[in-house]
Amino acid sequence: MIKLQGLDHLVLRVVDLDAMVRFYVDTLGCAVERRQDEIGLVQLRAGRSLIDLVPVDGKLGRMGGAAPGREGRNLDHFCLRVEPFDEAALRAHLAARGVEAGKTESRYGAEGEGPSIYLSDPEGNVVELKGPPGPVA
Repeated sequence: MIKLQGLDHLVLRVVDLDAMVRFYVDTLGCAVERRQDEIGLVQLRAGRSLIDLVPVDGKLGRMGGAAPGREGRNLDHFCLRVEPFDEAALRAHLAARGVEAGKTESRYGAEGEGPSIYLSDPEGNVVELKGPPGPVA
């Protein structure tokens, strides 16, 4: 039997690598863990997981087909667990960086029902920020 422990990494194919790195590092607080510019790969640390950014015009990116866009997304959304989930502080932080967030709603995730907010990165990938289990304030 396979015993899954959680999300290891996900890979986003990107058009504007610099804008995407700025968003995930400056806005969401990821850290650049590793760069392999010769093959076109930037790996960002997101807690215990990684978000890999692969430019579509790089060596790896050219192997993967068309670039992401409104009609050709590679992913519906992914969820990043956030704690503490201070809605006012999260909204202020995002607004200061020009990021619009959807309304806070209770949604089910790996740890149960809890508050979450949807937003989009610079290339239209939907990111869910999810708090701990519990009621939406």
